[in-house]
Amino acid sequence: MLGLDKKDAVLLVIVAVLTMFAPFILNPFPEGSAMAQFNAGYPDLMQRFVIFGIFAIGFNILFGLTGYLSFGHAAFLGVGSYAAVWMFKLLSMNVIPAIVLAVIMSGLFALLIGYISLRRSGIYFSILTLAFAQMMFALAYSVLTPITGGETGLQLALDDPRILGQSQTPEGNIPVPGLFGFEMRDSAELVIGSWVFTFNLGYYFCGVILLLAFYLAIRIFRSPFGMMLRAIKSNQQRLNYTGINPKPYTLAAFVISGMYAGLAGALMASMDPLAGAERMFWTASGEVVLMTILGGVGTLIGPVLGAGAIKYMENIISKINSDILHSWFAFLPDGLEDFVVTIVYPFIGKGWHLTLGIIFMLVVIFLPGGLVEGGQRISSWLRNRRARRDDRRSKTEPAE
Repeated sequence: MLGLDKKDAVLLVIVAVLTMFAPFILNPFPEGSAMAQFNAGYPDLMQRFVIFGIFAIGFNILFGLTGYLSFGHAAFLGVGSYAAVWMFKLLSMNVIPAIVLAVIMSGLFALLIGYISLRRSGIYFSILTLAFAQMMFALAYSVLTPITGGETGLQLALDDPRILGQSQTPEGNIPVPGLFGFEMRDSAELVIGSWVFTFNLGYYFCGVILLLAFYLAIRIFRSPFGMMLRAIKSNQQRLNYTGINPKPYTLAAFVISGMYAGLAGALMASMDPLAGAERMFWTASGEVVLMTILGGVGTLIGPVLGAGAIKYMENIISKINSDILHSWFAFLPDGLEDFVVTIVYPFIGKGWHLTLGIIFMLVVIFLPGGLVEGGQRISSWLRNRRARRDDRRSKTEPAE
């Protein structure tokens, strides 16, 4: 299917099903119930799952496939956001031109930064990318304020020229990003009993982009170009001895990865037309590293899972407060209830980073392959258990 073997085709179908049915999958608990706190099926969060999944997929091409660890990949995320918002301000509110410009601009920046940074490898490459990202953050935050908006960020205004679109709506408001007449914020709700499922145009647009990005990543992983990147990661020095120059391949991987980041930045601006320098800060680059490692470095679906896990904790676990904990443990005696809440509270709410750190530590120690390895171990255990059960059954059955 689509030039993929059976295993990759099944993986693409799984991602497609998870993406298309996310409003149902992420809303397992009825509204108003005590467990509704864990529902994540609202548009803003689902969009974050998908957008950061694209960001992590692109980063995995550089880190997981090629073996180059970048600490400054958020720079391209910021470039993509700024390019998209400028397209909204100058041309039109259609998201397609904004995405195209963002991908091109992030690719050009990646070409420049990669050409310089890839002269070194290992930790020196990582430090160079971090330095470039911090320089770009400083430029966006305080030097290039007429272009970037400085600390307040780049925003739309009523006096934007917007050549192919209206500067303001008939009501006098700033128009919102859309797709050929449909607004990204358009949503429809389906109410089934106590469950409310929201279907948002912006989310499904991002979801289709995710599937295309995931399909392209599969083709890159399975192509001769991808095999060359694996060879570079395995032993670049031995590759040099064969007379092959790995620099063009590593630069191409860096540019492709940067374009993925720019695409994610453009989608962020398409959902919320605002670009700020904080998207270039080093913590954003560190976050995508955590996503990739948590999900599984070098795997196809791992970065998507890692992005979803971290964004879920950031947006769901971080909102659990002491009042919610008391409602959960109200069945306990008063003294025991307060004790349990006191023990649990440091790990949720503002302390969600502590929980993330513990999970990350456990994954690195016990599951070096990330969540994907965990799923593979569970699948292997189930298969072995089924095989042993069938073997016992065959031994106990009387021979004919």
